[in-house]
Amino acid sequence: MAMYEVSFRLRHECPFRTLSERFSGVTIREWYLQDCQMLEVTAPDIGDEAVLEAIDSLGTVLHTTADSTDLHVFVQSCACPIEESIVRRFERHNCVHLPPTVYHNGWEHYSVIGFDEGDVNALLAELDADREVDVLSKTSIEERHVPHSSLVSVDRLFDGLTERQLEALRIALDAGYYDQPRGASIAELAAETTVARATFEEHLRKAENKLVTNAGQFVRLLTETQTDVLRAEGTEPTLADD
Repeated sequence: MAMYEVSFRLRHECPFRTLSERFSGVTIREWYLQDCQMLEVTAPDIGDEAVLEAIDSLGTVLHTTADSTDLHVFVQSCACPIEESIVRRFERHNCVHLPPTVYHNGWEHYSVIGFDEGDVNALLAELDADREVDVLSKTSIEERHVPHSSLVSVDRLFDGLTERQLEALRIALDAGYYDQPRGASIAELAAETTVARATFEEHLRKAENKLVTNAGQFVRLLTETQTDVLRAEGTEPTLADD
């Protein structure tokens, strides 16, 4: 069964889209992170105070950089409720969102992969019923050519992890715990926190187990499609292959 990659743009009430319409040239790229959005805002006029105030109103500014022509601001925002988002509509029609969503000149730009043409057409019809939609491209693709990284949403990958488990992962990553050789021991990692070594290790192990479990279906998809390609070429994958 053929799959389709569809790119389209639309207009609806959203503070990110409104800001891009208000300030010509401002571009906002949006990724979902658990119950909030991460935004990368690019503005061509780094001295426009009105633009800076509008960006600041979107949420918590995490980082700001500027080069000779553009201002780049990273913002954590909860301005658009995820529960009511268009991305939820994609999921209801068995379509996979390919982030980021891009807001520019008053339009929201989306790309999705649909596993059936009927699902894609139903999604577009539903969106067109209550907002202006402009389909930019619709391309049939082979399953093994699906960009695997795009199939893993942040929400699904980190589903079920608590704040303490996420913090344990961050500490371990920052300290090089997963490097070879390890950059720190469990005891050294725990010493950076206020919890006992056994408690920290429990947080870390549970985080690792949940990550592997959540990623399992995507690992299977990746290995199965790679196996199909190798078989078509007359070779078989082995554990010895690097």
